[in-house]
Amino acid sequence: MHTPYKALVVGASGIIGNAVVQELKGRPDWSVRALPRTFVDGVETIKADLTDAAATARALEAARDTTHVFYAALKGGSDLLDEERINGGMLRNLLDGLKAVGAPLQRVVHYQGAKVYGVHLGHAHAPFYEDDPRHVTPNFYYAQEDLLRERGAAGDFAWSILRPDVVVGDIVGNPMNIVMVVGVFAALSKEAGVPLRFPGTDKVYSRVFAQTTDAAWMARASVWAALDPAAAGEAFNLVNEPFRWERIWRRVADAFGMEVGPPQPFALARQMPLLADAWARVAQRHGLRTPAYEKLVGWWFGDFVFNTEFDMISDMGKIRRAGFTEAVETEATIVGAIERLRAAGQLP
Repeated sequence: MHTPYKALVVGASGIIGNAVVQELKGRPDWSVRALPRTFVDGVETIKADLTDAAATARALEAARDTTHVFYAALKGGSDLLDEERINGGMLRNLLDGLKAVGAPLQRVVHYQGAKVYGVHLGHAHAPFYEDDPRHVTPNFYYAQEDLLRERGAAGDFAWSILRPDVVVGDIVGNPMNIVMVVGVFAALSKEAGVPLRFPGTDKVYSRVFAQTTDAAWMARASVWAALDPAAAGEAFNLVNEPFRWERIWRRVADAFGMEVGPPQPFALARQMPLLADAWARVAQRHGLRTPAYEKLVGWWFGDFVFNTEFDMISDMGKIRRAGFTEAVETEATIVGAIERLRAAGQLP
């Protein structure tokens, strides 16, 4: 069957990419390929080392009809400068490879995050606006955005950027899945017979505003960003309504049938690995199909989220004025992701 839009989702095994693949697979006007792999059945995959320009170009022969790229790939580095070099080079290799095979590329949808506003450096001034000034230190988002602007100005394709924060999804094995951090922490607290106690600071729990982005909602926004003329050449924040963790914590406790206790700050990354045997008991009792405990959760990510003692609020006015007005409820997305992970045998 002929489909007018041929998508290549790069970083398809991550929370963002997997949700985009799932969304596009259900749309009759789209056909979709995943790079390097996806958890969605029945989708063609392409294997390519994006750090290798020649290997990338060879692999993309199989995607020479690509009209739209959804770019969510990420590779860590030894420091911010190395991270910038690696990730800027990966996007360049992909774009060069598609150009070399003659792909009729119309638009690239790229995903950034609150790191573009410097939240990894320390206190950032909220709310965050898309035209906020850049900071002086290396940032791979800047390198990638500059490359898109350069290629767009040359007439190679149009581009759009979405800026989510703490993406809420229902896949396992991704260290930045906050729902697995919360879900496994709750399950182990229940196993220990203790109430659900927030492991970050009291300030973050009750006085600081946080934000998340629902992955499925972002996938729908991605289709809008790929096709709507108003999205071309623009960057947009994309976050759910801000919340305080105290409110979310009560909903999570209800989902697990637990009481809520006062916050008890401690380093998850240092203490939670000690509970591997407890998780093995939980997994056996409930028949869970999870990865090895050391690969199950990125406790370090929980430490970052639960100890960020300044407001994380991205202004949403720009994308709404441009035409994407769909909204979802934050609490429902987090509890909903927990329930889907339960149904998949990943949480008790």
